[in-house]
Amino acid sequence: MNKIWIITKRELQSYFDSLMAYILLILFLGFSGFFTWLYGSDIFFIKQATLMPFFSIARWTLFFFIPALTMRLLSEENRMGTIELLLTKPVSNWQVIMAKFLASLLLLVIALLLTIPYIISVSSIGNLDMGQVFSGYFALILFSSMMIGIGLFTSSIGNNQIVSYLLALFIGIFFQIIFDMLGHNFLGFVGYVLDYLSTTTHFDSMIRGVIDTRDVIFFVGITFISLVFSEIMLIKKRYA
Repeated sequence: MNKIWIITKRELQSYFDSLMAYILLILFLGFSGFFTWLYGSDIFFIKQATLMPFFSIARWTLFFFIPALTMRLLSEENRMGTIELLLTKPVSNWQVIMAKFLASLLLLVIALLLTIPYIISVSSIGNLDMGQVFSGYFALILFSSMMIGIGLFTSSIGNNQIVSYLLALFIGIFFQIIFDMLGHNFLGFVGYVLDYLSTTTHFDSMIRGVIDTRDVIFFVGITFISLVFSEIMLIKKRYA
């Protein structure tokens, strides 16, 4: 665990050293804040103390931002040849993957913590359901974990960051849109499976305040599978 934490701190520091962290935080707060408070689903016009508009907007903001955050994690190491140097150190492939995953997740947790003023503002205008707030933030963390996992996998495939970004979006679109659309067009078991593979099904349920183990298992499962695929790609590079 100590080795994972050492690499995690290095990766997290690299975000702030390269200004990536500051850019992400500013853009995330700017986009989510603008569309939550000023445009479209202005929270003041709902006449209800809820953060559901923010959670819905934040999901799409993170959908586009997280691939940009993860596209360099392994593809940059592949391009510069430093991945071979890293893999020669006394660390396992899984430790490398987990460290990079945790560094990205910690940065996104920081971004979400900076939205705490949203909770204070909304609670000042009505009776805010804190259980729903907790469930919504938990949903955002789980969704972020899934997207980080997908981004890590696409980043591990090659050395082109743009390709990694676009491929992560392509895979993410299936979970965000396509499975949901197909699920409404099929009946029976096939429709159930497609509906279950849709992030909308699980995310919308959680931001309403319902934490179901099936929803948690979905996000954790996709995250774990993505990380395993990322490790497999590292193993190939280690023994190539």
